[in-house]
Amino acid sequence: MSTEPRLAEVTDPEPAQQAAPGSDQAVKETLEDYTLRFAPRSYRRWTPMVVATTALGGIAYMADFSIGAGIGLAHGTGNALLAIGVAAIVIFVTGFPLAYYGARYNIDLDLITRGSGFGYFGSVLTSVIFASFTFIFFALEGSIMAQGLKLGLGLPLWLGYLVSTLMVIPLVIYGMTALSKLQVWTTPIWLLLMVGPLVYLVATDPGTVDRFLAYAGTDGDGGVNTASVLLGAGVCLSLIAQIGEQIDYLRFMPPKTEANKRSWWTAVVMAGPGWVVLGALKQAIGVFLAVYIIAEVGPTAAPEPIQQFKHAFDAMMPSWIVLPLAVALVVISQIKINVTNAYSGSLAWTNSFTRVTKRYPGRMVFVLVNLGFALALMEADMFSFLNSILGFYSNCAIAWVVTVATDIGINKYVLKLSPHAPEFRRGMLYAVNPVGVVAFVAASGLSIAMYFHALGDTLQPYSPVAAAVIAFVLTPLMAVVTKGRYYLRRTDDGITEPLLDEDGNPSAVTYECHVCRQQFERPDVAACRTHDAVVCSLCLSTDKVGDHVLPAAPAVV
Repeated sequence: MSTEPRLAEVTDPEPAQQAAPGSDQAVKETLEDYTLRFAPRSYRRWTPMVVATTALGGIAYMADFSIGAGIGLAHGTGNALLAIGVAAIVIFVTGFPLAYYGARYNIDLDLITRGSGFGYFGSVLTSVIFASFTFIFFALEGSIMAQGLKLGLGLPLWLGYLVSTLMVIPLVIYGMTALSKLQVWTTPIWLLLMVGPLVYLVATDPGTVDRFLAYAGTDGDGGVNTASVLLGAGVCLSLIAQIGEQIDYLRFMPPKTEANKRSWWTAVVMAGPGWVVLGALKQAIGVFLAVYIIAEVGPTAAPEPIQQFKHAFDAMMPSWIVLPLAVALVVISQIKINVTNAYSGSLAWTNSFTRVTKRYPGRMVFVLVNLGFALALMEADMFSFLNSILGFYSNCAIAWVVTVATDIGINKYVLKLSPHAPEFRRGMLYAVNPVGVVAFVAASGLSIAMYFHALGDTLQPYSPVAAAVIAFVLTPLMAVVTKGRYYLRRTDDGITEPLLDEDGNPSAVTYECHVCRQQFERPDVAACRTHDAVVCSLCLSTDKVGDHVLPAAPAVV
């Protein structure tokens, strides 16, 4: 059959009326937020600043305060601040190329990962890791909210865990449409409640700064040492996968044009890698507040954000308003981040399930799956061994993110062995690309072994460094060894219309998928193997017998 079918183009489509094949639960694609696929221009109607504000609203989580407090209490202020700084630099540098690709080509991190060294099925491994990130942090934030509900309303923790889980379901159903409104309206209130107490304490009692800077920690003598800094950085680096949640919003950026390029770049940097600036500040504030309340109630409550802000508010306000404000801050923060955790986790699970089973059940099924995992962690009291969980998890997250960032930055732009334009469609990619898979498995495996002392106690603190270095070295090395031959299964998708328009943005030209009879923009379709027509990426993913998948062809990078 011809690989260049004659296709009818459709202009000015009705937005977001694309149904997933065989799924009654996904009649309107607006509810699914383009799970597993490219986000079309017809749906991306937000300004760059609205997208950025929505993305940054998702990092209102309280976990940073707990993470900073835990590192500071163990290793002292000096080591904690250096650890926070080291981790922030790594996260910013690795997050930049990922954020750019997500915003420029309107695809999520899983779709980026497929074409950046992992292959169509190879990235299932990283999707599961990302999904794990979302329910681990959902559980952490839910635990913090339950602590607030217990202190403020007297709810037992088990009931608080359940409340914090169930309350996000109505909000996450409607995806980006509802999340953008929630994040924009709650962010000013959250910022005021978070920054106000800190400014007041520093202004009215400058001695708090001196005590903060001099704090030595329980495991140290106040001096700075490499092992403590790296152990602390390892915990902070568990947040490196947060860039995936940022990209889940950034993929809805409008096309970059000459007219909007300044606001476009500002939004991408601020809401992409720039999230870590605010994250690092919150971690440092967590250390400050922990040191402050040690003298008030002792070290036991110091890592709990509800206690941190209760005592901070207590210093500046009448006692009758302190608890309501502290609880309000915790509840607003938990809602803002956990709708994002539930949303992004559902995307990741759906991606994995659909590719493996070739069946698309709808995103809402996996919202419930993700929440179930999170609730189980909360009931198991994961808050009490937080740093151990995050220290272990960070090895996997670092290996993944550094591998993809290196493939984009080095293999695509320097070595030019990886295709410049991202590819995610079934049939266009090999099932597994050894470049990313080998680099990731080696980096995460060796760093986890180091973390569990398998290579000796001396090397244990260096596990996050090992994960980053091994991934950074092996990714280009594997590309050179394989000569880039496993990136593309074929270079021609059978459609003559270019993927990108004259400005380098994904083309808005639309075609009708002959399987589901819906309209899709150019980057989301490929020619059909058995018909003189096109098929959308989701119908390709759910094609159980491969009737529509184009055959392999020699790839030239």
